[in-house]
Amino acid sequence: MGTNRRALVSVAGREVVITSPDRMVFPRAGHTKLDVVRYYAAVADGALRGIAARPIVLKRYVEGAEGEPFFQKRAPEPRPDWVETVELRFPSGRTAREIVVRDAAQLLWIVNLGCIDLNPHPVRADDLEHPDELRIDLDPGPGVRWEDVRRVTLIVRDVLAEHGLRGWPKTSGSRGMHVNVRIQRRWGFDQVRRAALALAREVERRAPDRATSKWWKEERRGVFLDYTQNAKDRTGASAWSVRPTPDARVSMPLAWDEVADCDPAAFTLATAPGRFAARGDASAGIDEAAGSLDSLLALAAAQQAAGLPDAPWPPHYRKQRDEPPRVAPSRRKGPNGRSPTRLVTVAKAARAEDALAGLERWKARHPAAAARLQVEDVLVDSMRGRSSTWTRIRIDLRHVPEAERPAEAPPDPDYDPWRAASRGRSAARAPNTRSSS
Repeated sequence: MGTNRRALVSVAGREVVITSPDRMVFPRAGHTKLDVVRYYAAVADGALRGIAARPIVLKRYVEGAEGEPFFQKRAPEPRPDWVETVELRFPSGRTAREIVVRDAAQLLWIVNLGCIDLNPHPVRADDLEHPDELRIDLDPGPGVRWEDVRRVTLIVRDVLAEHGLRGWPKTSGSRGMHVNVRIQRRWGFDQVRRAALALAREVERRAPDRATSKWWKEERRGVFLDYTQNAKDRTGASAWSVRPTPDARVSMPLAWDEVADCDPAAFTLATAPGRFAARGDASAGIDEAAGSLDSLLALAAAQQAAGLPDAPWPPHYRKQRDEPPRVAPSRRKGPNGRSPTRLVTVAKAARAEDALAGLERWKARHPAAAARLQVEDVLVDSMRGRSSTWTRIRIDLRHVPEAERPAEAPPDPDYDPWRAASRGRSAARAPNTRSSS
């Protein structure tokens, strides 16, 4: 099938050029680039509700959903004069001028660049320092049942309601759930994060066997309420985003009475437009429901007074005054001054499948230790490099007697994203970004 053809899509009073419309984006589901464009045109009112007037990071899949994406913060050149941008400053001190989407034409323009899911910041372009959204990301650990994800989501609803806030749930499009909360623009990022941590700890207190607020993966059990998604530089897939899964699942807004028995596999690029046409957007009222964080911040103060310190921050942030050590519990030195060999890194790779192959080689080399591992002992991390993600696999040897633990060896493979970045990107050429009005 040729990929040099172009298509014109008329939307929001403009004609947007779609390059290579026949390129296969979801090969297993059979969806082309034009199919993705038509999907977003069909649900544009809902999709724009999650991203409109916000700076957005472009997560570009130039080789399709099964290829490796790269993140592009800086707005591409050239671009139409009707595509808006705004300059952001990050904790690192760097700045970037990012795209701001306000209408369906601008939305389809970024989809043409290879964006599959939409990743906005929780701020509006007219006030970059005060979020208007508290984001609750429910991330299930290995082996966690979908039923438990739904139960924890309903506890989140109850805690929010007790603190005068309304949550708007949606499937993540993968294994988890998201709950977004519109808030008044009165608090900075640090306070919003603090409120999210307080909520996560309260949910954990109510369901300690199902929910966790623990930063370190080796300490988690059940569903992690990822408070770090409220840090200043974080973005997340918004409502109605198509996710890069084989079946092209959608991050679907839900009514609360749907959460208890929803099936995320039911919401895909093929089925979501029909639901939108028949039922509209379940989060249609979110912008009229901005609430106050005062009660959650009071809860945070009470937790601190009861002896709970701050939780760890991402490593690229400066060390906070009451933050605990940024050392994994398994790496902390004991009374003898030695760190136990418990958490070992076995693979680092640009592609997840290569890292998983390295894990299997490790198991083959150490069959006795591998036989003692439980599902939650294998920690698979999606890591962000300069502009793309890579995969790290670690093994927690807590179920292996100390005398029988294999010595840590160099990871296999041993990918270094910073070294790779210095050699220059070898990814496929990005699609033509030219559009017309």
